[in-house]
Amino acid sequence: MLAAVPVPPSRAMSKWSVGRKPSRTLGLLLLVILSYLVLRRLDWYNLVPAWLRHRQSGLQANGQHFMLEDSTFWIFGGSVHYFRVPKEYWKDRLLKMKACGLNTLTTYVPWNLHEPERGKFDFSGNLDLEAFVLMAEEIGLWVILRPGPYICSEIDLGGLPSWLLQDSGMRLRTTYKGFTEAVDLYFDHLMSRVVPLQYKHGGPIIAVQVENEYGSYNRDPAYMPYIKKALEDRGIVELLLTSDNKDGLQKGVMDGVLATINLQSQHELQLLTNFLLSVQRVQPKMVMEYWTGWFDSWGGPHNILDSSEVLKTVSAILDAGSSINLYMFHGGTNFGFINGAMHFHDYKSDVTSYDYDAVLTEAGDYTAKYFKLRSFFGSISGIPLPPQPDLLPKIAYEPLSLNFYLSLWDALQYMEEPVNSEKPVNMENLPINNGNGQSFGYTLYETTIASSGVLSGLVRDRGQVFVNTVSIGFLDYEKKKIVIPLIQGYTRLRILVENRGRVNYGDNIDDQRKGLIGNIYLNDSPLKKFRIYSLDMKKSFFQRFSVDKWSPIPAVPTFPAFFLGVLSISLSPFDTFMKLEGWEKGVVFINGQNLGRYWNIGPQETLYLPGAWLDQGINQQVQDPS
Repeated sequence: MLAAVPVPPSRAMSKWSVGRKPSRTLGLLLLVILSYLVLRRLDWYNLVPAWLRHRQSGLQANGQHFMLEDSTFWIFGGSVHYFRVPKEYWKDRLLKMKACGLNTLTTYVPWNLHEPERGKFDFSGNLDLEAFVLMAEEIGLWVILRPGPYICSEIDLGGLPSWLLQDSGMRLRTTYKGFTEAVDLYFDHLMSRVVPLQYKHGGPIIAVQVENEYGSYNRDPAYMPYIKKALEDRGIVELLLTSDNKDGLQKGVMDGVLATINLQSQHELQLLTNFLLSVQRVQPKMVMEYWTGWFDSWGGPHNILDSSEVLKTVSAILDAGSSINLYMFHGGTNFGFINGAMHFHDYKSDVTSYDYDAVLTEAGDYTAKYFKLRSFFGSISGIPLPPQPDLLPKIAYEPLSLNFYLSLWDALQYMEEPVNSEKPVNMENLPINNGNGQSFGYTLYETTIASSGVLSGLVRDRGQVFVNTVSIGFLDYEKKKIVIPLIQGYTRLRILVENRGRVNYGDNIDDQRKGLIGNIYLNDSPLKKFRIYSLDMKKSFFQRFSVDKWSPIPAVPTFPAFFLGVLSISLSPFDTFMKLEGWEKGVVFINGQNLGRYWNIGPQETLYLPGAWLDQGINQQVQDPS
């Protein structure tokens, strides 16, 4: 038996460093000699796994061509965003990409969805980036990753988390300390997942993009070098790229990174490739985003691009000696509240559908573009293309009947305690969600008034004004004042504010706080003492409304309200679309999944409902008209 005798730290150190030093030195010398003898005898070639022996160089920019190891490589890419497609359908969309003759998948990585609260990361379910990348590899596709941190992508705040805006001095997309500290922590986590998926580590990622279209923003010359170093310091070893449109290409080029271009017309192709030649000399050319269509905004037209025009431009791009990525190959859906917005002259929020008039429809169906491009890529591939996967079946279900109802005013008693504040607080700075504020949804502001007059203030983005429970109109970007009618005594003033989507592109992304911005005034006097309710509409939101809280729908419902109905499916469920005839504006939830917003101003008229989110039997629908 051995017994341990405690020794004071100073004595123990002295005893080890003096009494054991000669033997430790001798041991180290023997270890060095033994290691040298072993290294001379080892066959290091056979120690490297066979599948890594030919992965030494990766994708290279060699003269006017890309090279993958020793072979000339043409990138025929297509964009699919995993976060816009139900995970159950990823394989279907990627098989259709492979069957179209493409060899590379490109995808963005949305920081705001992966880190909804500081230090709290989510890569599960529909956000399982690694599973998506590995599925592409299984199908035989290479991957170009576009990890941001800013991604544009017509997503809320360009993929940046809204909690960054809690800092009143925040300067997004710069080397401002508050921003870079957050990026560093995010990249620490993200790159630990990405690094093993790189080509040189045996994975499918052959290139990584540095930020996104920074030339058109260009606020800080130190920013792009910082992002490049942040990637490299965390183990990114594959080819680095930038990506810029005509507005930013001149300022987006940086040393040690291959510049690529984003465009839609053949005219732009000639201008931009000439510019690249002048600044990069002889380097491989790539159109990182050839826009196969365009996104839609509420109240605007539905954008389409003729399939013959697409084929002509794709052919011209390849004839110019350029690789290509089709943005989008498949757009998918802005499920929930993730859509972005544009605000140059007027504020315009993006619709729920991200169909984009892409090569595959929102539901993954083939289009005329698909068939023409498949024929084109098939003619130059030199090998037969895989067969086209069958379409996923669709079905028209019987009209769904809404039977139960809960007015917003009755629902307030079941919600979490409101925030009490002397002044209005914008969404992002509400002391909720572990100090991270509110990212999406609606916020209700309540206070008491004792007189009529003119109500004024900044509301972002759309505020419905109520006197008690009676709606008297809206405040928004255009309408900044509203008349409060004559009242007697003390009356409850309520403003229900909708975040319609933060701007994802442009110079004003630092100013995307939502809710009531600053004071709200009645007859030029600031109102005080607010009760503020966060209506974020997360899955947990509706769990507060148990069955006994709902009532049959009255003859004259009080709006806004929640409506509950059931969709009964006897056989295996299939994809379908919901048409909201007679409804003006709101959100639809099926089995806890937020399908997104609807609005009768168009152009979107239906909401895509994936069959993968339906159950055989009873399906619960909650509808929130607002």
